[in-house]
Amino acid sequence: MLYANRMTLGLCLCMGIFSINVCLSEKTERNEMLIKSEDVSYQSHKAGITIFGTLNTPINKKPVATVILVPGYGPNDRDYTLMGHKRFLVLAEYLTQNGIAVLRFDKRGVGKSTGDYGSATSRDFADDVFAGIEYLKTRKDLELISIGLIGHSEGGMISSMIAAESTDVAFVVLMAGVVQADIDGLVIQTAKQLKADGASQELLDQDHKLRTQMLTIVNQSSPEIAKVKLEKILQDYWNNLPEQLKLESEKIPFAITQAKIEGMVNVYNSPWYRYFIGCKPENMLARIKVPMLALYGDHDWITSSKPSISIITETLKAAENSDVTAVEFPNLNHSLQTCKTGALAEYATIEETIAPVVLKTMSGWILQKTATTLTDLSSEK
Repeated sequence: MLYANRMTLGLCLCMGIFSINVCLSEKTERNEMLIKSEDVSYQSHKAGITIFGTLNTPINKKPVATVILVPGYGPNDRDYTLMGHKRFLVLAEYLTQNGIAVLRFDKRGVGKSTGDYGSATSRDFADDVFAGIEYLKTRKDLELISIGLIGHSEGGMISSMIAAESTDVAFVVLMAGVVQADIDGLVIQTAKQLKADGASQELLDQDHKLRTQMLTIVNQSSPEIAKVKLEKILQDYWNNLPEQLKLESEKIPFAITQAKIEGMVNVYNSPWYRYFIGCKPENMLARIKVPMLALYGDHDWITSSKPSISIITETLKAAENSDVTAVEFPNLNHSLQTCKTGALAEYATIEETIAPVVLKTMSGWILQKTATTLTDLSSEK
C-alpha cells in the first residue's frame, strides 16, 4: 500500500493492471432529462448468484442498440470508479443521450451483487456478462435491438472471449483492451509503466529478471509450491538489492519492495492471475466475426497501443474479418484521459473522466454500425 496526498492507492502489481480507489469530487455534466435509469437484477446461473446493475434507456424513443459495459481488473462497482471518476456512469449517460441503451453492473461480490469476488477468474466474470446478455434478451422494450460489448482493459479481453463464443453479440469495442497475456509480453508491459514512473535502467533490468522468474514459477507450479518459491525469490531479491535501488523502489508504485512482498505473492498466486496468464487473447480475437472498434492511448503504459493495435488488426485480418477499426489517440493514458506522461502519479491530478474525442468516436462508430445493420436487414425483407 502507498499513501500520498491523503489518497489510498490499492495496487495490483501484476502486468500493470491495477485498481486505485480514492475519494475526490466528481465533475461530470449530466442531462438526466433524456435518460431513464432503472435498477435491475438477473441471475448468473452457472455460479448461482445475482448480479445487480443499472439499465439506461433513452426517453421517448427506441434505442438504436444496447451495450453492456465490461470493467477491467479489480472489485469494481457498476460506475467503475477510479480516482473519484465514475467512468462507466459518464460513458453510459453519454451513450444513452445518443440513443444507445446501456447496462452496467456491480461485479460479483461487489456492491449489491452476490457471490465471491476473491475466487473468481476472467472466465467467471465472462459468465456474468453472458447472464447480462440473456437478461437483455428478455426485455420487450429492447426486442430486436442489437447487443454490443464495450470492455476496458481486462474487460476488453473478456468482451473478446464472449464475442468469440456468442452469436448474440453484434459488435465489440475495446477500450485499452488486453490482447496479450504471455509471460514476455506481461514483463515488457510492466517495464513500460515502471519507466514512465521514473525507474532507472538498472532497476528495470533487476525487475525484468525477477518478474520473469515469478511468472514462470506460477505457470509451472501448483499454488502450494508456488507460494513457497515466490516468497523465497522475492525476499532474496529485496535482501540483495543495492541500497540505492531500494530507495528508488520505495518511490515507484509498481516497483517491488519489502512491504509489497506478501501482497504480490497473493496476487500472482491467485486463481484470477493463474487463469489470466493461461489465456490466449489472440485465439479469442481470431474467432470474432463481428465489427470491432479498438481504442488506445499512446501514453498508456498498462496496455500499450504498440503492439496491441497490430495484434488486433493482423489477427482479425488473418481470420478474414475486415470490419475492424483501430485508433491510437495522442496523449491519452490507460483510462483514455488526456495526460502528459501516463505516469501513475499523474492519474490523481487529472480532472477529465474520459476524453471527449473517445466518447464521440465510440458513439459515432456504434451508430454507424447499427445503421448499416438496419439497412442490411431492411434489404433482406
